[in-house]
Amino acid sequence: MIDAQAGEEPRLAPAGEPRLTVVSGPSGVGKSSVLAEVRRQAPEVYFSVSATTRAPRAGEIDGEHYHFVSVAEFERMIAAGEMLEHARYAGNLYGTPRGPVERALAAGQPAVLEIELQGARQVRRAMPEANLVMLVPPSWDELVSRLTGRGTDASAVVRQRLDTAREELDAAAEFDTTVVNSDVQAATRELIALIAGRDRETG
Repeated sequence: MIDAQAGEEPRLAPAGEPRLTVVSGPSGVGKSSVLAEVRRQAPEVYFSVSATTRAPRAGEIDGEHYHFVSVAEFERMIAAGEMLEHARYAGNLYGTPRGPVERALAAGQPAVLEIELQGARQVRRAMPEANLVMLVPPSWDELVSRLTGRGTDASAVVRQRLDTAREELDAAAEFDTTVVNSDVQAATRELIALIAGRDRETG
């Protein structure tokens, strides 16, 4: 498929070589639950740690939860091409350092990056051989039920999340694969197979 934003054709990493798998999906689809299971079942996988200019929160560890850097350092990394993707959110900068991902792949370790749609599009431009996977709900009604069933968010917040979810799901054709999360364990098995490149063994 061709990236609708960049007009670039994704490149496949040769079978047997580790690759970066980018996992996206709308709020409420269960990314945290599935990726927590991937971490548990496939500890050999490298999970990318984002960089941010915001201050650490209580209990957060530098290098584990985020790489906490100054604005000047973050901007230097952008200028030097050291970010796979970056964005500003709530007044702070967030991004994915390229170096740790490339080092993991060079060491033979498959890598995973959990990111939203705009970030996934940037990664496709920066690393066309990355495998983009969108985690999707079994149905739109199920996603609506999950987001409205929490009962903790204002209706305006829920509407915004649903609008964003619709936009993200509409972009599914830009991704290499979609994984339906109707069952966490089944989705985990499918995602681990994609991360390991087993989808390329017969291709």
